[in-house]
Amino acid sequence: MQIQLIQGEFNSHEALELISKMIQTKIAYHENKISNHLNEEDIKYRETKIKFLQNELMQVRNALINANKNVVLNANLQIA
Repeated sequence: MQIQLIQGEFNSHEALELISKMIQTKIAYHENKISNHLNEEDIKYRETKIKFLQNELMQVRNALINANKNVVLNANLQIA
């Protein structure tokens, strides 16, 4: 099964808003799991994932702000 989440052309500010919200949702998911008192290994794994996502968001933000043009976004969710 596949779900088309995003498909289209957006200005850089709209694209950044969509991407930011998606990444923030994923970060919130990991933070929620951490707050459920998981074992130390799982907490470290999730903290690493959060740092990775924050870094990716920063890179995307820098690229889109510097681009200041329309970009095409495609986001699919594949359920296997």
